Amino acid sequence: MKITKKAILGKKLGMTRVFSEDGRMVPVTVVECGPCPVVQIRTDEKDGYSAIQIGYQVAKEKHTPRPLQGHFKKAGVSFQRHLKEFRNYEKDVKVGDIITVEEFAVGDLVRISGTSKGKGWQGVVKRHHFSGVGMQTHGQSDRQRHPGSIGASSDPSRVFKGIKMAGQMGNKRATLRNLEVVEVLPEKNILLIKGGVPGANNSFLEIDMV
Repeated sequence: MKITKKAILGKKLGMTRVFSEDGRMVPVTVVECGPCPVVQIRTDEKDGYSAIQIGYQVAKEKHTPRPLQGHFKKAGVSFQRHLKEFRNYEKDVKVGDIITVEEFAVGDLVRISGTSKGKGWQGVVKRHHFSGVGMQTHGQSDRQRHPGSIGASSDPSRVFKGIKMAGQMGNKRATLRNLEVVEVLPEKNILLIKGGVPGANNSFLEIDMV
């Protein structure tokens, strides 16, 4: 199977900083990636598309459903907590191969997907960057962060769907693109990615080439 990109699974460990050769401070996210066994290979002939399915983090048998246990045993790999398919992987691989951070190089631009931090129920100032209603000197003693009127006249006599209001914020799938790999530490299974990435510390991430 010969296709066109790199991919791996990992988790966010936190953020730190490194210094470039010219002395610039670079903020980086520390991501622990792999090792990820190849669990299944999808083909155009059998499945209608080409992709590889890889796993991440060894799971206990009691935490693995019976159908998945058979799936992993057929592939000859240990039980995995996470499974993800990636299309257009660039290397020739077979079931049972292990994907590591050594697939990536300094300077690679990657796309990272994860679940953003949950913020709970938030008002319009934090959620939609409203400026608030009025000023404290204009009779708004306790309403600086309120959304203001949403009422309509006799036509249409209703509130339109999708209007920006208070509500649940965060805890959604988020993707950032064109993030640069600053350093690869194969002995620790770690990638240093320039800037921040979605999610809280120890959250699951999907990393692939842009």
